[in-house]
Amino acid sequence: MNLGHLLLGKPLATKDLPHQAISKRVGLAVFASDALSSTAYATQEILVILSIAAIGSTAIWQTQGNILAIAIPIAIAISILLAIVTISYRQTIFAYPNGGGAYIVARDNLGETPAQVAGAALLTDYILTVAVSISAGVAQITSFFPELAPLRVHIAVAVIGLMTLVNLRGVKESGTIFAIPTYFFLGVMLLTLAAGFVRLLGGSLGVIPPDSVEIVPHLGESLVTPEAAGAFIFLILRAFSSGCTALTGIEAISNGIQAFHEPRSKNAAKTLVVMSSVLIVLFIGITVLAVNIHAIPSEHETVISQLGRSVFGANSMMHFLLLGGTALILLMAANTSYADFPRLAALIAADGFLPRQLTNRGGRLVFSWGILFLSLAAALLVIIGNASTTTLIPLYAIGVFLSFTMSQYGMYIHMGRVGKLKPGEEIQGLETVMKYDPHWHRKQIISLIGAICTFVVMVIFAITKFTHGAWFIVILIPLLVLVFFKIHHHYKSVAHELSLAGSRPDTKPRTVQTIILIDDVHRETARLVNVAKSLRHPWKAIHVAVNPEKALKVEQKWNERIGEGELLILQSPYRLLAEPIADYIEDIQKQEPSCFVHIIVGHLAMDTFWEQALHSNSSLILNLIFSRMENVVFTTVPYRIHTHEEDDAEDTKREPEQQELTPTA
Repeated sequence: MNLGHLLLGKPLATKDLPHQAISKRVGLAVFASDALSSTAYATQEILVILSIAAIGSTAIWQTQGNILAIAIPIAIAISILLAIVTISYRQTIFAYPNGGGAYIVARDNLGETPAQVAGAALLTDYILTVAVSISAGVAQITSFFPELAPLRVHIAVAVIGLMTLVNLRGVKESGTIFAIPTYFFLGVMLLTLAAGFVRLLGGSLGVIPPDSVEIVPHLGESLVTPEAAGAFIFLILRAFSSGCTALTGIEAISNGIQAFHEPRSKNAAKTLVVMSSVLIVLFIGITVLAVNIHAIPSEHETVISQLGRSVFGANSMMHFLLLGGTALILLMAANTSYADFPRLAALIAADGFLPRQLTNRGGRLVFSWGILFLSLAAALLVIIGNASTTTLIPLYAIGVFLSFTMSQYGMYIHMGRVGKLKPGEEIQGLETVMKYDPHWHRKQIISLIGAICTFVVMVIFAITKFTHGAWFIVILIPLLVLVFFKIHHHYKSVAHELSLAGSRPDTKPRTVQTIILIDDVHRETARLVNVAKSLRHPWKAIHVAVNPEKALKVEQKWNERIGEGELLILQSPYRLLAEPIADYIEDIQKQEPSCFVHIIVGHLAMDTFWEQALHSNSSLILNLIFSRMENVVFTTVPYRIHTHEEDDAEDTKREPEQQELTPTA
């Protein structure tokens, strides 16, 4: 077994793809970890913003109570929005059973450009999901082990590397592995909430002493006073938008319907409802308890950690298990992006808006190129953002709510088209079969409400977070769309050039001039001569005189050992290899413009990569150079060199002159 099989597993046959489908239980771990993990930092992000108004605003504190309590109605409002979005995406799952989410819905109902906008928004969000969730997970670890805080970037990048390796093994296998930490988190968090509410109702729930936690920096804002009503409202809206990060990941299941067992749509819809229900319970429960323990937002100890030590006691076993479970779900939350980003990138690439390589499945039937690109982009963000959740959050969620809006507005258009059908009528659309639905009007209203709500949240998020990093995403998404269309135009141009439609190909015979490139005269040279002679075209050998003394020896050996054909020595006073050959080819083509020039070059092929690296491998560079010339054909003839012991014994029997092997060009 080689190292690749050991790390990634043995390759799977294409026929095994249907067997890689996952159950609802595993699907919840694969696609819901992102949404569930957001409960670990959504409440904290709300409190970070509200604390700006709470600190230094004594009048508000005294007259209206703890201003941080506003987090509870904000959490309830966000939960209502989450329920609306869930209902809308449940409709999408049944309307588009082949998956694709916002991208497919937008392409089918809104057109090509909106589809690319939705695709760019989602791809950006998936990258940010990996960066944010892993950074938040590392924050949980450093809350319990503060001495690891200086290494948080290194830890985060290492986790990204581990996630990459596991996901390259396949969706089914990674889902099975990640199911354990997901369900462990759910169990320990529900137990914490139950114990917390029991202590709250019994009056024994402690509070966090104000001087026990170092308060998070306020990002440069001035303190809010009672007279600054406009600023106060702005902070409330900003807290609401920060808390809306709890909605991220809702669309993941609609994107990955094809990963579920049959009946796919039904299983995906049930998983979506369970995920959203659990998410609402956790989000509201954590927020209520955090307010009642007077949790203090901090970069050195998370709200979840403060909740754990208030409920179970500092450094207790349950406190440790809570932080461990939270860290695991946050780290595993990136798996949602690893499941969806490659699928979505493959869809966009199949439409010709991203490089075609993203559509290729690797040995384990996953889109390996998409996984690798996601990992590199997320690692770069973690390094730039210093693995700080508060720094990365402003970049987050704009893309999510943009895709939400486009998906739900697309469903509004879709249900309008369905409403025009007659009972029992079916029409094959671009992406799905449209069937008459007697409840189309109600579903259309739900989609419209969802589109309006998510659009409003997106605008609020863009305005309130603009100066704190959201401007980057506002600029990035249009730039990505421009890149997508640039790629698309390239593929269309290439397709037009290759098309035979409306024309007859030029199949008239042309003359061919064969050239073999030699660096020395030895066994490989003899093989190249045999190849050239077998083609039955005029041929000649060329040696570039990078070293004039060696050129004289090559010419002498050619006459002595080959004795046929023409050897042309091209002078190269500046020791260039490719340029003299290119000049010679251009001279041939000037004399006979329709002539094909066939270049044959040898290549020493070794048993191992490190042995291969010891040779010049010039054929690879020459191939790149000459492939850009018109009417030039380049052929590489490998000469296998075996360095195993069994070959060494045979080599000793050869004549000394035959063993004089030197690398070719």
